[in-house]
Amino acid sequence: MPEQSHNQPPADGPDRSGRSDQPGSDRRRLRPSGGYRKLRSYQVATVVYDATVSFCDRFVDKRSRTHDQMVQAARSGGKNIAEGSRAAATTSQTELRLVNVARASLEELLLDYEDYLRQHGKRQWDKNDPEAREVRAVGWQEDQTDQADRTDPIAHWKIYARWLEHADPAVVANTLICLIHQTNYLLDQQISALERDFVKEGGYSEQLAVARMAERRKQDRADQSDKTNQTGKKQKAPNCPLCGKPMSLRTARKGQRAGSQFWGCSGYPECKGTRPMEASDGSDRSDGSKGGKP
Repeated sequence: MPEQSHNQPPADGPDRSGRSDQPGSDRRRLRPSGGYRKLRSYQVATVVYDATVSFCDRFVDKRSRTHDQMVQAARSGGKNIAEGSRAAATTSQTELRLVNVARASLEELLLDYEDYLRQHGKRQWDKNDPEAREVRAVGWQEDQTDQADRTDPIAHWKIYARWLEHADPAVVANTLICLIHQTNYLLDQQISALERDFVKEGGYSEQLAVARMAERRKQDRADQSDKTNQTGKKQKAPNCPLCGKPMSLRTARKGQRAGSQFWGCSGYPECKGTRPMEASDGSDRSDGSKGGKP
């Protein structure tokens, strides 16, 4: 069965692509999400859920815990695939976690069907048995067919109806085991793709942090440009009037001129030479020889 894409275009409601409708928006912040109804994994998981409800109502005591547990495990499979797809826009970690939950729930359901066959003395189909191969062949043909509407759960049920509505519970259980194996295979491919994307691109939080850092650098450059425009051409660092070493721009920490900038010798504390910043009119108010603590 071919590998499916875990991010299909949305087809079940309004646009969930994350594109901003605000004027001036030039990039997409949110990842594509939704569209889970077109996922083959979701389609088969829905058949498994509906068939499990039918199987339990027909062949399992409704008062037993097994009845409720099987139905809830089947429900968790499809619902977590859908929820993970919707969460894809803002958190790939949540999407990955929910798809893994779906995978684990269906694995639990698989064991329940195997237990049923064993406890009732029924034969479990081998993967190479003709019955199992026939069920798998139907799924393969379904993937190759260009259907007008691939999101109709009733249409998917009808494909497997001759097995799922069979009077023999062993036929129904074995068919569902085949369908669960198919869904789990698809989910394994989906999980692998999600993991590759996360390692390569990071999650939404990581991408947002990178975007924020880039914006901060842009703002810092703009602020620096504004300061340069206000004070004129950036002053070249002078040499120390005492030792001749290049000077560094410092900020006074105390005293009457606290907060103002001045030139301090790069050899401080050995050399305490200082020079004031050049005045806005271009004059130099340096005393040339006084030293002071930067």
